[in-house]
Amino acid sequence: MLNEERYRRILRLLQEKGIVKLQELCTMLEASESTVRRDLQDLEERGQLRRVHGGAALPALSGGLEPGMAEKSAVNLPQKQKIAEMASGFVRSGEAIYLDAGTTTLAMIPYLKEKSITVVTNGLPQADALLEADIPSYLLGGLAKKRTKALVGSLALDNLGGFRFDRCFLGANGVHPDAGYTTPDPEEAALKRRASELSSLTYVLADSSKIGHVAFSKIMELDKAALIAEQVPERWRKPIAEMTNLIGG
Repeated sequence: MLNEERYRRILRLLQEKGIVKLQELCTMLEASESTVRRDLQDLEERGQLRRVHGGAALPALSGGLEPGMAEKSAVNLPQKQKIAEMASGFVRSGEAIYLDAGTTTLAMIPYLKEKSITVVTNGLPQADALLEADIPSYLLGGLAKKRTKALVGSLALDNLGGFRFDRCFLGANGVHPDAGYTTPDPEEAALKRRASELSSLTYVLADSSKIGHVAFSKIMELDKAALIAEQVPERWRKPIAEMTNLIGG
């Protein structure tokens, strides 16, 4: 079995279980302990898992927290602007769209000012920017998260169920052929997934730093949404393009 195939099977099992034992992996892969240990070391160096005593677990984020809006707003700005401009080009006048919380979807709003649309969002910064742009908009209710400025939880999900969308635009912290689209918070993952179910077309906006990474909570499989990225690293281009419509990468 080739290295990359073993890596994919390890990550698939890890995504299903959260933590796996070394012996379990050896049995599944029909490989020696030394081979599996090297695989785990390689995957840890890529940031796709963390080794623990006797096995491996999903990667931990710094402090167990998702990066906040302030941190995310300060990184990869040219990439996010390029992605936002590409994404906005798909929106047509007269449509109803969903804008997820996040810095890349926020960057779309200036490009939407001249379009006659209606927007639903769970992002507090998005709501403010939409008002400034004079774009008719609805803000979901729910629990407000301090770090990401997103509204989440059962109330947000209930509110969301009252809408239907022509398109929805979602952010993700991880994009991986086996793990799919992922994000650190299960509540945000649930809201993103539901928005996609209520939309005719779904787009995930992710800069190249998110490609190949896996976060804690699965949103959906890659084939459930088109991926808009400014660039996809060469090693990930083929496996991702085989599973979803890749735009701009």
